[in-house]
Amino acid sequence: MNALLYRLSRTARVALALCVLVPIPVFAADEEPPPLSPGSLFGPSPSIHSDGATLYRSICQGCHMPDAGGAKGAGAYPPLAANVRLTSRDYPVATVLFGRAAMPAFSDYLTDAQIAEVVNYVRSHFDNHFTDLLTTADVAHTRASAKPPGGSP
Repeated sequence: MNALLYRLSRTARVALALCVLVPIPVFAADEEPPPLSPGSLFGPSPSIHSDGATLYRSICQGCHMPDAGGAKGAGAYPPLAANVRLTSRDYPVATVLFGRAAMPAFSDYLTDAQIAEVVNYVRSHFDNHFTDLLTTADVAHTRASAKPPGGSP
């Protein structure tokens, strides 16, 4: 095998390595791409999941954990469970839209309805009992204000 690779040009070796290392996602015509897949990188995708629980499991729990207890290790991911910062509806909406500290911004990937759903889910689960639900219009208003946390545009 090494002799074969040695005989290939450098360009051919790089192309072969890319074929092996970079999988190309292939979906059946009736299969939905996963959240934040390359097919959804060109703007919010309403075809991704729309309910808060599924969005949380698909996107958030990778860092914040299935029980929303947060994690420490390669990074620090704050707990969302029983989190008093969620008292204000504006705090989690701005955080999801614009990012905060190590958390990336999701404004380019999720619709206003999806953000409202996932924030409402987190604020009403995991020992959070906030009943003042967000609407899509609330998220749209925050998005339009375009002032990321920290005050910079």
